[in-house]
Amino acid sequence: MPEIEIRKVTARIGAEVSGVDLAQPLDEETVAALRDALGRHKALVFDAAGLDDAGQQAFARHFGDLTTAHPTVPAVDGAPNVLAVDSERGRANHWHTDVTFVLNPPQASTLRSITVPPYGGETLIASSAAAYRDLPGPLRSLADTLWAEHTNDYDYAVPDEEIDGETAGRRAQFTSTVYRTAHPVVRVHPLTGERGLFIGGFAQRIVGLSAAESRKLLELLQSYVTRPENVLRWRWSPEQLVLFDNRITQHYAVDNYDGLPRRLHRVTVAGDVPVGVDGRESHAITGDASHYTPVAGSAPVPAAA
Repeated sequence: MPEIEIRKVTARIGAEVSGVDLAQPLDEETVAALRDALGRHKALVFDAAGLDDAGQQAFARHFGDLTTAHPTVPAVDGAPNVLAVDSERGRANHWHTDVTFVLNPPQASTLRSITVPPYGGETLIASSAAAYRDLPGPLRSLADTLWAEHTNDYDYAVPDEEIDGETAGRRAQFTSTVYRTAHPVVRVHPLTGERGLFIGGFAQRIVGLSAAESRKLLELLQSYVTRPENVLRWRWSPEQLVLFDNRITQHYAVDNYDGLPRRLHRVTVAGDVPVGVDGRESHAITGDASHYTPVAGSAPVPAAA
């Protein structure tokens, strides 16, 4: 096994990995070490020199079966598992966990830099496990009992006058099939056993509460996720890849680059059905995503310290 170096970026989330050539096949020991590092650090940053779409997909497959690019948004031409995260097609500048509106959201996501602006354009990644640990005891006990409905037909909170025809068209495509799924607000990680707040932008309503009550409670819980101490702020360089655990993180693309070109390619790994503190599994309310993702089993890996 090559000599792998893993350097923490912040105390609570993120590490840079060196000594791994992502453009080459990886042996089982290396993959096991990376899985363990992902469990500990939640987000890993790699040099991706020489990596193309095929190589990114091959790397992601070390962690499980791949999803297609997205339930409703088209893939990159000729690469059905690759989604272009392109500033010309909209900007994901809201906190979210990828595709939580389906029954089994991806377990992991990879982002590879294709075009980066000369300034700005960072990706923020937050540890929802650290957020859960930060909750005061009474709020933590309440969160353990809550469920939330996630949907792709969500409130963007953007004034109508700011929505042009192109933006409206992208939204219509995004919601061309409406998905709605009930997930536990506190998800138990299937490999590490950690608890994390499983909310984010697609979580629109707390089951049993009104829209107004839900909004206030979700905002309160979300404020713990986005505490600066819980966030990795990654400034992209060309030919980098970030792998993050989609089961226990949220992320946000910062729109601070003056409309300059920014393009990443995303490949996601199929996930398992979330499980709450009481052992109950998520359930779909509306929408069949079987064309997008298989349901993954959980391969045993060392638990995070």
